[in-house]
Amino acid sequence: MKVVFLDRDGVINKYPGDRQYVTSWRQFQFIPGSVEGIRKLNEKGFKIFVVSNQAGVAKGLYSQKELDSMTKKMLSTLKKQNTRLDGIYYCMHRQEDNCSCRKPKTGLLQKAITDFGIHLTIGFFIGDSFRDMKAARDFGLKGALVLSGREKIANRKNWEFEPDYIFDNLLLAAHYVCQHYG
Repeated sequence: MKVVFLDRDGVINKYPGDRQYVTSWRQFQFIPGSVEGIRKLNEKGFKIFVVSNQAGVAKGLYSQKELDSMTKKMLSTLKKQNTRLDGIYYCMHRQEDNCSCRKPKTGLLQKAITDFGIHLTIGFFIGDSFRDMKAARDFGLKGALVLSGREKIANRKNWEFEPDYIFDNLLLAAHYVCQHYG
């Protein structure tokens, strides 16, 4: 089965800034082209899962109820545009909790695969940080770094490793994935 994992902030919606959080639907803004990118992946038969660290809940910056509300509104907006996500997995732990689900650990990726009984044939992780790229590498996925969020090409000399792919945004990543793997 063909699967694409997506980070949320900086990939689907605008990145709020380092050490900042999207704490309400009012702050949630889709990145131009992100909905179209998800739709293209849908059309090519990819299962699509969001895998996102949301430690702001554990830090008390927003509630589980607010996160659930944002998620519901995001899914509703996507549905109105004939687009869907197959699953959404959040880690709400702080880094110091040392859980198995906080990226770059791969617990949430494994949970999605297990929950859906997926035998992975083609797998990508499209994310905006090296946390995402490490999770991709460690789980045996192709990592596609998008420059629409946290990471910047100017930092390339400091990168621990080179991602499999680099794109400006989710739409361009989706075009490539669909053309070459769809």
